Amino acid sequence: MRIGVDLGGTKTEALALDAAGRVLRRERIATPRDDYDATLVAVAGLVQGIETGLGRRGTVGIGMPGAISPATGLVKNANSTWLNGRPLREDLERRLGRPVRLANDANCFALSEAQDGSRAGLPAVFGAILGTGTAGGIVAGGRILVGRNAIAGGWAHDPLPWPRPGEWPGPDCYCGRTGCIETFLSGPGLARDHREATGEALAGPAIVARAEGGDAHAAATLARYEDRLARALAGVINLLDPDVIVLGGGLSSLHRLYRTVPQRWSAFVFSDRVDTPIRPPLHGDASGARGAAWLWTPEEAEATRA
Repeated sequence: MRIGVDLGGTKTEALALDAAGRVLRRERIATPRDDYDATLVAVAGLVQGIETGLGRRGTVGIGMPGAISPATGLVKNANSTWLNGRPLREDLERRLGRPVRLANDANCFALSEAQDGSRAGLPAVFGAILGTGTAGGIVAGGRILVGRNAIAGGWAHDPLPWPRPGEWPGPDCYCGRTGCIETFLSGPGLARDHREATGEALAGPAIVARAEGGDAHAAATLARYEDRLARALAGVINLLDPDVIVLGGGLSSLHRLYRTVPQRWSAFVFSDRVDTPIRPPLHGDASGARGAAWLWTPEEAEATRA
């Protein structure tokens, strides 16, 4: 049995997979925000709850915002800022009494989709998380591309490319810079843009509902979002030229993105035509936790029982 945990900014989800990738049990709780110790308790509680319910022990993989610094072993670059500078792996291993594997949540998402999801078997998959935060992950040849500095796929903290009037220098980002892709393409970024344009404080789902109901201001907000997403993903295609782009996070459920974004990105991609498919995740919001479970192979999970 392999247990995967998706430690998100809003929710934390855990699931257990059998050797064939079937879900045995799945649980979700709200993430304890701004409280490191409570986060440790929550993650350990989910794992222990699954194991108690199933009556057996499993390997544990964690998909987390940010990355583990190769230099210090501590968390860096997490938009869940209470994790930064903390020995998350060691603390979880101590609580759970076993080795724990951690990877960036976008990498776990991409791994899930490349391993047994919508794009299984393709050589290069780029996963883009559009949720409470924004992140990118790369899987090449069935393996996560981590990079020398553990920042491969760290697309969210590039500046928004080809800025339009009024987009530069852009909003402040928690990373200390301005105009990062995350500040425009996250759920809070969408809400901020609508508020600044209209004076209305609406969350993403309400903006979408208003647009679908014919509200011109909400429709304009979504059109700006689609244009920005198209430019951001065009930069990915120019650099990586992946076989597929898969969207995750809450905004990936906005079905119009899969039609409108490819219509917009051709003007920014350095090619005579763009054949890159853009797809929703096969496993929906379970993909992050599934990818975390896939950090251990079935053979490795079996070996831990020996």
